[in-house]
Amino acid sequence: MTLIAPSPRRTVSRLTALGALVALTGCGGGETKVMSLAELSDRSLTFALADVDDAETPDAQGAHRFTVSYSLAADGPCSRFADDVTATLNGEPMTLVPGGASDVGGRAEACENSRAYFNFDPAAWGRQPVEDITVQLQDASSTVRLVVLKAKAKRKFTFQGEGTPDKLRVGQSYDFLWEPTTEVPGSVEALLLREGGRAPGVLSVTQDGNKATIAIPAGTPQANHTLSLTADLEATVGECTGVASCAGAIYHSQDFVLSVVP
Repeated sequence: MTLIAPSPRRTVSRLTALGALVALTGCGGGETKVMSLAELSDRSLTFALADVDDAETPDAQGAHRFTVSYSLAADGPCSRFADDVTATLNGEPMTLVPGGASDVGGRAEACENSRAYFNFDPAAWGRQPVEDITVQLQDASSTVRLVVLKAKAKRKFTFQGEGTPDKLRVGQSYDFLWEPTTEVPGSVEALLLREGGRAPGVLSVTQDGNKATIAIPAGTPQANHTLSLTADLEATVGECTGVASCAGAIYHSQDFVLSVVP
């Protein structure tokens, strides 16, 4: 999987909450072994939902993507999906990345994860009801099934209170609500970057459940800025069969283009 590359203006990685879904590690001499799902049943399955609304590159590759990835073996040859493996998310086909030996970065003896991903339409998910995500991988030997409860939803930060999110005043505080409101995310981070600036400033965030309150410091330049809010959410696994274990996270980042005024 290739998630969107973090913008140079960020001081934190957008991938921190997602874990290593694409990993490279030493393997048996750079050899690849085609393996059935049954042969991979002792591996763990890591999943991640990336939901990134970037003002600079709204259609960046991987910005709205759900990925499942097999763990790598500590030793032995690199594994690769057999040709008959299929994968679906809620009945829709996923893109398969078979995995195997890789020479990325000049590492001739590295292994790349076997994985599958699904690029979702954020506008469509925003119109549709919240649902479970059901991923099924299948071949002639076995079926792997993962159910992540209430994960199919478009996350967003919604501006609360008086005014609008495109004009914030120096020295004042503003509330943003994580949606769906039934969820409580982890720690919310806020970055403010002045137009044409090089380094974003980290804003103070006070969090009460799914409500984040940010303060615009008194010394903030009165100019156009981009405000970035980010948070991750611990996902709940409802079913995990055909592999040793399943675990993952949901990550959302959202930009607001605004003016800071007196």
